[in-house]
Amino acid sequence: MAKGLRGCLCTMLLLLCAVQELGCWAMHTAGQGSDPGEPGDPALLAGGRVKRGWVWNQFFVVEEYTGTEPLYVGKIHSDSDEGDGSIKYTISGEGAGTIFLIDEITGDIHATERLDREQKTFYTLRAQARDRQTDQLLEPESEFIIKVQDINDSEPRFLEGPYIGSVAELSPVGTSVMQVMASDADDPTYGSSARVVYSVLEGEQHFTVDSKTGVIRTAVADLDRETQDRYEVVIRATDMAGQLGGLSGSTTVTIVVTDVNDNPPRFPQKMYQFSIVETAPVGTAIGRVKAEDSDVGENTDMTYQVKDEEGVEMFKVTTDSNTQEAVITVQKPLDYESKKVHTVVVEALNKFVDPRFVDLGTFRDQTIVRVSVLDVDEPPEFRPPSNLLEVQEDAHVGSVVGVVTALDPDTANHPVRYAIDRSTDAERIFDIDAKTGAIVTGKVLDRETAGWHNITVLAMEADNHSQVSRASLRIRILDVNDNPPELATPYEAAVCEDAKPGQLIQTISVVDRDEPQSGHRFYFTLAPEATNNHHFSLLDIQDNTAAVHTQRVGFNRQEQDVYLLPILVVDTGPPALSSTGTLTIRVCGCDSTGAIQSCNSTAYVVSATLSPGALIALLVCVLILVVLVLLILTLKRHHKSHLTSEEDEDMRDNVIKYNDEGGGEQDTEAYDMSALRSLYDFSEIKAGDGGGGPGEGGPGRNPSSELHALPQWVQSPDLDFSVFRDYICRKVEQADEDLSVPPYDSFQTYAFEGSDSPVPSLSSINTWSSGSEQDFSYLGGWGPRFRQLAALYAGRRGGEDSEES
Repeated sequence: MAKGLRGCLCTMLLLLCAVQELGCWAMHTAGQGSDPGEPGDPALLAGGRVKRGWVWNQFFVVEEYTGTEPLYVGKIHSDSDEGDGSIKYTISGEGAGTIFLIDEITGDIHATERLDREQKTFYTLRAQARDRQTDQLLEPESEFIIKVQDINDSEPRFLEGPYIGSVAELSPVGTSVMQVMASDADDPTYGSSARVVYSVLEGEQHFTVDSKTGVIRTAVADLDRETQDRYEVVIRATDMAGQLGGLSGSTTVTIVVTDVNDNPPRFPQKMYQFSIVETAPVGTAIGRVKAEDSDVGENTDMTYQVKDEEGVEMFKVTTDSNTQEAVITVQKPLDYESKKVHTVVVEALNKFVDPRFVDLGTFRDQTIVRVSVLDVDEPPEFRPPSNLLEVQEDAHVGSVVGVVTALDPDTANHPVRYAIDRSTDAERIFDIDAKTGAIVTGKVLDRETAGWHNITVLAMEADNHSQVSRASLRIRILDVNDNPPELATPYEAAVCEDAKPGQLIQTISVVDRDEPQSGHRFYFTLAPEATNNHHFSLLDIQDNTAAVHTQRVGFNRQEQDVYLLPILVVDTGPPALSSTGTLTIRVCGCDSTGAIQSCNSTAYVVSATLSPGALIALLVCVLILVVLVLLILTLKRHHKSHLTSEEDEDMRDNVIKYNDEGGGEQDTEAYDMSALRSLYDFSEIKAGDGGGGPGEGGPGRNPSSELHALPQWVQSPDLDFSVFRDYICRKVEQADEDLSVPPYDSFQTYAFEGSDSPVPSLSSINTWSSGSEQDFSYLGGWGPRFRQLAALYAGRRGGEDSEES
């Protein structure tokens, strides 16, 4: 049917184009005459000839043409065309030669392809008129437009879908929900092809749509979210302003009904029952109840409260914000013996109430909660709850301090037994009668040692000691006057030698460990043993202090430098107690302003007998002694360091360490080292080491003769030392190459005895022979530690040479 409709439209458009072609008008030059000559000749134009003009109309072509023949568009014509075919018409530009073709002789233009205005609304081309023979332009090239004529071939479309809107329940009629818009690709400036109107296809019972704007509104006022919370509404858009033959499109709009607080909370039950033991502590949760609300979100938020007076006193209701439940808890201790069942009225009400729906009813509901109290075996209870007792500190052992009473609250009323928690009275200062609860003193009390005692009394059932109650008692020890007053400190005062009578020396205060309820009051007087005192007087100031004054003119500390003044202090009791304290008064030397300079009589005598010159001389002597002591210590240290440096050069200790004699490796007594030390003066040999010759050691010294004092060993005349010399030299070279080994180690670790040696020892000292030709001069190159040994053997060698000569 759509194809037939399009065919009819195309036929109508063809007729319209034919009418347009009949009404085309010609644009021609102002002068009709023309002289022979070439068109466009400059001479002709200069002679007043006007340029020729085109003859055509604006072109239109209908879109979606479905005919079999090319669609005639229009005709271009020049007023110079005489119809003899001498002019050739051509076109160029958009679609020239492909979409649009022109007849070169007549200038007729045809469209060869199906056009779509929604893709391209017009084409811009250029027309030319040329001489067929010379191909020269007869008219200037001119631009023209071919417009694509629109037809209603595009239906309206909803491009912004899917559409989801919302509206509150119980909204009044005409409440705007949302707006939908459809677009039509046809030309809005031509006809009614793009004029769209809206209508409701489905859901018109609840919603309407504005035909021009597409605004969706409510059609009823009783939308109820609890009944239906979502609607699917189909909206249709039709072009041609809704006239017959117009195209249409549709979309589905989802409308969500949002909640308002139009439903009050409701308890599913009118009565709830719970039970709890009577010993449950305050704050224990008894149970939970919840009111139902058909609304959602914050409209279901509610609070709970207790409405009756009894319930408010005994129980507390809170709201669980997560579950919206009422939590019932114990607010005061329960007692099965007093009341076995409690009735509580709990009310639920919405937290947020919409005033628009107040006329729907009260947004609250009530229910009854019955709480049954369960009986348990409870421990005794102390009555009355007073926890302060008092007792005099001079009370005798066994005196009653007070009585505590506890009763079994259960119906059976079991007898009660009492005890003291000894962790609170480890010293057992108090005892309690197990049956009567009378607390008595167990030891002598002393308020000054402990003025308060805190003990814990236990009360338990006689036949069930697991049921125990505890009560803390504070026992205050009341004071009695059992401590005499004492001087606050061991007072010491000073008086100048030139003091005048009546001068204040010291103010005396006292302390008393007792605490009488009426406060302290002390009296001061001199002790009886000081009645003959004529030096000082004591004045009671009547404020628990006393002042000591001088009674004579001047004191002499060389005669008496210290005075002891006994003072008697008495309190008011009862009974009145007293004590005697001593004030020590020193006689001191003072300057003209009364400032104390010295209170020592010995120092005064010394300063008087020694002149300043004598004191200076004494200090000089002490300084000289100190310098002498330091000098002696320095010399001793220097001498000790000198001896240490010489001992470092002594090689005798190294000789002692050889253990490789014939007696075995452990034979360390092969030599008499005392003889060796007495015969040789190594310091003199060291002094003669400069030349190394036998005669440089000093006159009269013959080392070869001194060597005879060493222990002699028999040596075979055919003994060859070359093998040992080579071995020693090889070890020395190894030690010199090894930087980590000191050179003397190679000498101390020799253990090589040779093969089939006829002698028991290889020591160079003990193998001395006058017939040996061994040269020990190389020992001088082994360092300072072998210099003494080299000197010995060098001297021995020199002696042998002299004997041979």
